[in-house]
Amino acid sequence: MMDPKLSYREAAVQGASPLRLVILMYEQAIEDLRRAAAAQARGDVEGRTREINHALLVLGHLEATLDKTQGGQVALNLERFYQQIRVGLVEAQCQQSGAKIERQIAMLTDVHAAWCEVERATTSPPAEPPRPTASSDLETGQHSVSDWNA
Repeated sequence: MMDPKLSYREAAVQGASPLRLVILMYEQAIEDLRRAAAAQARGDVEGRTREINHALLVLGHLEATLDKTQGGQVALNLERFYQQIRVGLVEAQCQQSGAKIERQIAMLTDVHAAWCEVERATTSPPAEPPRPTASSDLETGQHSVSDWNA
């Protein structure tokens, strides 16, 4: 049986822009850490470890894709950020601290929001065709099939 979440993720990745892929990676890391925090709350050490390890893997992929030549200071700042998150997750794991996991989630969520803002700023909305005004339609009494929206 196919996992619907996995199918959705695979479909989202295919044909996605590099920026969208970064956003999806952040979402995956945040989701992993939310599951790790839930496992911590349940006392599930294996579950917490598995989820933190996956989040660390995702962070490694994000860091590996940094272009420090073209990215300049932004890439260096992101590299430091990923290292800071990694250190925080190792501490959370060693200290078995749900609060430290939550702090890492909060930091990732803030940067995720910034990436989403960049995506919104660089993606132009599709142009809508001009729509006739309701008053002109009523005055002329003319309608065509193209005027109706389902």
